[in-house]
Amino acid sequence: MKKLLWSLFVVFLTALPAAAQTVLVVGDSLSAGYGLRQQEAWPVLLGDRLKQSGYGHAVVNASTSGDTTANGLSRIDAALAAHKPAIVIIALGANDGLRGLSLKTMRDNLESMTRKAQAGGAKVLIAGMQLPPNYGPDYTQKFAATFSEVAKSTGSALLPFLLDGFATDPQQFLPDGIHPVAAAQPRIVDNVWTPLRALLGKPLARR
Repeated sequence: MKKLLWSLFVVFLTALPAAAQTVLVVGDSLSAGYGLRQQEAWPVLLGDRLKQSGYGHAVVNASTSGDTTANGLSRIDAALAAHKPAIVIIALGANDGLRGLSLKTMRDNLESMTRKAQAGGAKVLIAGMQLPPNYGPDYTQKFAATFSEVAKSTGSALLPFLLDGFATDPQQFLPDGIHPVAAAQPRIVDNVWTPLRALLGKPLARR
C-alpha cells in the first residue's frame, strides 16, 4: 500500500507544470509603456511571444519612467530579491544620455547592475540606445559604445539599439518624438527576441 501511494505521489509531482522562470525587464519610459495602455508595452508583448513560442518564462516589467542608470542601480537589489529572475534585460541609459550625464558613471552603473544580476544566477541582456546627432559626435559615439563595452566586460548578451529599424521614422513615435507608439512595440519585441533566444534555451515543447 505504501509503495502504491508513493508511486502515485511521484506521478503527481512529475505531472505538475514546471515553475515559470522570470525574465525581469529593468528600464525607463521606453519599456514602461509611456503614453500607451499597459497591455501595449513591449515587455507585455514579449511575454505573449514567449508563451506562443513554447517557453515557460513569465515577464516582469520593473521599468519606471524617467529612470537613469543610477535609479536602476538603486532599486535592482530589491527587484532581484523579489523576482529571482533567470534573465534580466537592462534597458537603461537613455535618460543619462538625454541629460548629458557622465558616461563613465553610466558605464559603472550598468556594470554594477549587470554583476549584481549575474551574482544572483541570472543571465543578462543589455539593450543599448543611441542619441540624436545634436548631442555632438564625440558624446553620441562614446554613449553608443558604452553598452557594448559593458556587455564585453561582463560577458553579457547585447542588443546594440533597442529602437533599431525605426528610430528615424517620426510616424513610429508619439508627438514628443521620443516614445514609440503602440504600433512600434512589436518591432521592439523583434529586436529583443534575437539576442534573447540565445539565453532562453529550448522551448518546453521541444525538451
